[in-house]
Amino acid sequence: MSDKIIRWGIIGCGKVTEIKSGPAYPKTLGFELLAVMRRDENLLHSYAKRHNISKYSTNANEIIHDNDIDAIYIATPPDSHKEYALKVAEAGKICCIEKPMAPSYSDCIEITSAFENKNLPLFVAYYRRSLPRFNKVKQLINNNSIGKIRHISWHLSKAPNLLDLSGEYNWRTDNQIAPGGYFDDLASHGLNLFTYLLGDIENASGISTNQQELYPAKDAIAACWIHKNGITGSGSWNFGCNTREDKVEIYGSKGKLTFSVFDEFPIQLENENGIQEEFIENPENIQLYHVQNMRDHLLGKLIHPSTGKSASHTAWVMDKILGHIK
Repeated sequence: MSDKIIRWGIIGCGKVTEIKSGPAYPKTLGFELLAVMRRDENLLHSYAKRHNISKYSTNANEIIHDNDIDAIYIATPPDSHKEYALKVAEAGKICCIEKPMAPSYSDCIEITSAFENKNLPLFVAYYRRSLPRFNKVKQLINNNSIGKIRHISWHLSKAPNLLDLSGEYNWRTDNQIAPGGYFDDLASHGLNLFTYLLGDIENASGISTNQQELYPAKDAIAACWIHKNGITGSGSWNFGCNTREDKVEIYGSKGKLTFSVFDEFPIQLENENGIQEEFIENPENIQLYHVQNMRDHLLGKLIHPSTGKSASHTAWVMDKILGHIK
């Protein structure tokens, strides 16, 4: 593996791959982005031309079964993740799947098992686990900067956007793809991060409703949970507020940490030494470190922090909060 160039293909080269993820692959030593797939032929050709991709197709199977491609990044909406992932596993190739991994915990387990049975690497794009900003938070926790952790809370709110108000179709608010609406797309990032920082969650519950009735999915969710180590947690997510807010607070026996999951605000540490702030900039391609960690994982240099197993645990937590698992 150390001398081999890993050649990647992308299934679904949409908006998320333009800056956030796609360019991270050719920027990573030992990786090559060789092929892309999209159903819209005009958009596909435009993407391939702008990103200098030599192979492109409107047929996912052609990319998955291309002998020149070693690994597949699935960046389609979540309802198609399982279909494509099972085909990638059957083809015997490395895979990275966009988050959320699938619309349900049961689908995530089926995907993960398919790769485990073939002893194939499976990564999921919960890239915050690889960002220096959040690894700084983890370091502060592990260094006992706020003492023994007692509780974590997160509130995320925003106003409905123009697409919500228009009534036009949006897969992120289609209850067949994302039953929790934006909760599925956004809260999964934070809940996955919290288990990285504080350990797996033992139990979770929640309430959810549709307050605005702008779309079929839920738009207001509140939850509580407990980590296996006894740390309690609470969260609220509302997508019909007039104010945008993204605030995480971790309370310890000797202080508090405050930061945002999405907003680029400083990390604030409050303890016996006063209040300190540190700003850590994200890379232009926010999945860069996630992608580089995949390469290091394949080289045996580290264990990647975001795998099918950890992503499945997040799906279990989400399903518990939404009441899909009792």
